[in-house]
Amino acid sequence: MRSGAGSGETEGWRPPSYWPFVVPALVVVLAVIIFPWAYTIWMSLHEWKVGSPPTFVGLANYIRLPSDTRFVESIEHTLVYTALSVALPLLFGTLAAIVFHNRFPMRGFLRGLFILPMMATPVAIALVWTMMFHPQLGILNYLLSLAGLPPQLWVFHPATVIPSLVMVETWQWTPLVMLIVLGGLAAIPAEPYESALIDGATRWQVFRYISLPLIMPFLFIAAMIRMIDAVKSFDIIFAITQGGPGTASETINLYLYSVAFVYYDLGYASAIVVVFFALIVALAGALLRLRQTTHWNDAGGAA
Repeated sequence: MRSGAGSGETEGWRPPSYWPFVVPALVVVLAVIIFPWAYTIWMSLHEWKVGSPPTFVGLANYIRLPSDTRFVESIEHTLVYTALSVALPLLFGTLAAIVFHNRFPMRGFLRGLFILPMMATPVAIALVWTMMFHPQLGILNYLLSLAGLPPQLWVFHPATVIPSLVMVETWQWTPLVMLIVLGGLAAIPAEPYESALIDGATRWQVFRYISLPLIMPFLFIAAMIRMIDAVKSFDIIFAITQGGPGTASETINLYLYSVAFVYYDLGYASAIVVVFFALIVALAGALLRLRQTTHWNDAGGAA
């Protein structure tokens, strides 16, 4: 009886009517996402330089990474660059959102001017800032001289190159954080502010105990977007410094580019790609974990 029932169910099974619409999406996912990653992992297990056939070496490329000084330094540069490129736009973007949330003349026009850096192309930004960073002809050192401060080497000195690059990143992406936080401020009802003003709260107390807790979920979103974008930043760094002076600003992305397209070591570069992807997943997972462990009450504040 069971076998008969089973065979009857098998004979009566028909593919879902919607499968023709699913197949194209599956093909795209396999072709664009799964196959490239599978092929990258396969290459990372081989020693493969351009002009020679691949040779299977197992985990040798991964074992080589910890002893690679340039790779270890590139991780340090990436983490420092990412931390600063997330913290500073969050700080200045939140301050800008608070300013533009208030009503004042020409607020809309000034908002439009403020978001212009976000719309510029990275190469154009890099060219402009390269001229501004010039030790003799740059406007930044001229402004320092007006303030009575000594000139700086900016991107031409190992000690100041990463902070200088972070300055460019902050200038470009602070408007994005401002827009995200501004949306959070616009969603807050007016009643908590009115009650706080009746109770005699100061502006700092209103921000500390009302605005900041209620916009915290938006700050998490902004931090996630900025972290993913900063950790894989390439175009501006490459256009301004090419990883220099020396290797002082060489992030993982730039080192990966050198290994793959300067030294043509595709197998080792593939191993760096896999580790780089794992680093991005780890950083994103840490932020998501922090977001999930932060409990929000009904008012939207952190508990």
